[in-house]
Amino acid sequence: MGQTSSRIDSNAQIQSSASGCPVLHEVSTVPDNLSQPAKCPIDHASAAKVAECPIDHDAVNPLNQMPSLSQTPSNSQSVHLPTNRTESSIPRDQGARWEYPSPQQFYNALVRKGWETPEEHVVTMVEIHNFLNEEAWEEVKKWERRHNCDKNLQLARFKGRPGELSPKARFWMFAGWLLPSRFNSEPPFDRHDWIVRRPTTGEEVRYVIDYYSAPPEPDGSPVFSLDVRPAIDSFGSLTDRIAVATEDVWATLRDNNKTPPGSSKP
Repeated sequence: MGQTSSRIDSNAQIQSSASGCPVLHEVSTVPDNLSQPAKCPIDHASAAKVAECPIDHDAVNPLNQMPSLSQTPSNSQSVHLPTNRTESSIPRDQGARWEYPSPQQFYNALVRKGWETPEEHVVTMVEIHNFLNEEAWEEVKKWERRHNCDKNLQLARFKGRPGELSPKARFWMFAGWLLPSRFNSEPPFDRHDWIVRRPTTGEEVRYVIDYYSAPPEPDGSPVFSLDVRPAIDSFGSLTDRIAVATEDVWATLRDNNKTPPGSSKP
């Protein structure tokens, strides 16, 4: 929210942006043990396919509201993949939390989509997938904190929309085309729309999340950037977006006008 960061540990944090460029600002890496070339963990270029999340977010199991993916190894699979699913920190309702797909389910989704993915990297890909979504939830809660609704907040449902660029993503791509030295013209590698339910009123608010790859660290560690913000579906969401953008501008001006330590203004 704004130019803010969320830290996972001393060596891991990820940037999210509400009003500034979502990529060419200070970002950090995913945890050290996940080091690999900085890019979306899924090869969207293979077979000239349209970039999209491998999980079919429309085909959900009504029992757990997650994709119904097989845990059975693929016929061509040569590496054993774990079938355990990790519970997220994201509440689905008052008594349950969302679960992430297992590495085996994730791999089966890739196979079903026709993507060739090295089996030995699937576990790392799932960890990155889970890490990014946990960070996205933290950014959603920052927005909701403005209304004192971050406690007991629930993710009611979500939808992957990787083939659809949000208006803001289109704007930054255009900015990158005009000023390539300042902005990145690469599109987000994924997009989610999350519907969150406020516990006190039952009101539902849609959030748009754009997932970007950013330039890698000098040591080659990957960097990802999230642009999380409420969709402009209501007057309240519009005023939130304007307020945060204004706060970010003033914060930038204050930082630029700070007197360096040990110096004095004339």
